Amino acid sequence: MKTLLVANRGEIAVRVIRTAQEMGLRTVAIYSELDRDSLHVDLADEAWNVGPAPSAESYLNQKAILGIAREAKADAIHPGYGFLSENPGFARAVDKAGLIWVGPTGDAIEAMGDKITSRRNAEEHGVPTVPGITDPVKSADEVKQLAAEYGYPVAIKAAHGGGGKGLRVAWDAEEVGEAFEGAQREADAYFGNPEVYVEKYLEKPRHVEAQVLFDTHGTGVFLGERDCSVQRRHQKLIEETPSPGFTDKQRKALAKAALAAAESCDYVNAGTVEFLVDQSGDFYFLEMNTRLQVEHTVTEMVTGLDLVEWQLRIADGEKLDLGSVEPKGHSIEFRINAEDPYNNFMPSPGQVVEWQEPAGPGVRVDSWIRPGTTVTQYYDNLMAKLVVWAPDRAGAISRGRRALREFEVSGVSTTIPAHLAVLDHDDFAQGKHHTRWMEETVPLADHEPEFAPALPEEEALAKKDITVEVGGRRFRVSYWAPEPGSGGVRRRAPKLSQPGPAGGTDGVVTAPMQGTIVKVQVKAGQPIKAGDSICLLEAMKMENEVVAPNAGELVDLRVEPGDTVTAGQVIAIIK
Repeated sequence: MKTLLVANRGEIAVRVIRTAQEMGLRTVAIYSELDRDSLHVDLADEAWNVGPAPSAESYLNQKAILGIAREAKADAIHPGYGFLSENPGFARAVDKAGLIWVGPTGDAIEAMGDKITSRRNAEEHGVPTVPGITDPVKSADEVKQLAAEYGYPVAIKAAHGGGGKGLRVAWDAEEVGEAFEGAQREADAYFGNPEVYVEKYLEKPRHVEAQVLFDTHGTGVFLGERDCSVQRRHQKLIEETPSPGFTDKQRKALAKAALAAAESCDYVNAGTVEFLVDQSGDFYFLEMNTRLQVEHTVTEMVTGLDLVEWQLRIADGEKLDLGSVEPKGHSIEFRINAEDPYNNFMPSPGQVVEWQEPAGPGVRVDSWIRPGTTVTQYYDNLMAKLVVWAPDRAGAISRGRRALREFEVSGVSTTIPAHLAVLDHDDFAQGKHHTRWMEETVPLADHEPEFAPALPEEEALAKKDITVEVGGRRFRVSYWAPEPGSGGVRRRAPKLSQPGPAGGTDGVVTAPMQGTIVKVQVKAGQPIKAGDSICLLEAMKMENEVVAPNAGELVDLRVEPGDTVTAGQVIAIIK
């Protein structure tokens, strides 16, 4: 292997390019037209335009990527995570083209990508699984029959995906129809297959995953577990290792189960086996992610290993010769996403104005952002991963708090306030959190930002900061002023981080962000109640529900499925 093409963008492309260059490899980046000035493009030895902004025409365009690999004379392709990383057809196409695929075989990806097949394989190899069925369900009535057997709540899950996509929970029979339809729709949209299956939904579980490495010579190693229980919308926000309160006995059993699950599909390269741990401490196989995880960094911090380096070495045919790996200390990762935690973690696309990363002992930041970078609705909203290490968990929490406060971002909303709220909560300090804890328990009031002052609605305002000195003492002062570049045009002031339902005032319902309408739930002329769902808006790989701000009659409906809307665009009017 001499030349590596990185078939991805953003933070993970930067991450892979850096390790590849340290190994002496020539690196080739691909970029969409929107990413022309991105950091990964600047860092690579050469970069090629792969197509327009939409993922389907660029980062998911297999033919274009393979064509670039051929022209750039690449020897290998690293897919990162997301996009084509778990596409068995692409893995096989890379192999057929005579290139090295940095990941597991297409057969292994296919076996574990199908949640039904992977569950069966795991059960056959003695790995405990959540009570449920291994056959796709065809109707909401079938879900209700199974729920009567398992008891509510039940989880309806995409058979060919993961990461919280295509997952709906029905807490009673009345919710089954909508949950079944939503899971099918998301499964089809994200994974190209609407098949779903049903399993018992464990209440207040922990999400614990195992990092494994397998070479092409039959050797596999377990590199410890990660706790990923701090989530919102079934998506991880904070990950750490080791898992709080996990015993050596549990760890040994988890290692055995994870290695058995991987061996069930003849796994090669880096992979992560995910489990749910119930309140009694028993764990159940959830799925296997056949790629590098976003949170691989915490494992690197406690083991001293570079997992991307080992991915490349394994793909090049080297043997695993790690010996006994003894993790040291404690590491926590915080996902810095462009989301507004004060508005139900609504995606917050836009241009980053200020970006200053923290530093110091035990602090690592993996990012792709610079001042002026635009976070677009077309892709994932992960801007950076803040990773801290300390000799123990208490020290890691303190270091994380310090680093988060040092992180300066303006121009878009971020998850930093949510992270600080988590670290300040006694449940997290005591390791008592679970997968729904963040959404159900954590108050954000203590970290709430200042809102724009109540000035005329037609004036567009922006928050500004200046530094002043009074009596020799330095102060930072915030104030509000007209937006630069508005050209004298007066328009409604933005509702910055305003909590509550998406929409406007006086019955005018507006889009909370730029995105695509995937479903309309109402019809013009019908009566509507406050809080009723108007439509589903997809942005930055998330579905967001737009709800009615008040009751009345829906006199005007201005969108239909497939429409692209901009932030502030009128969706409906309620009289």
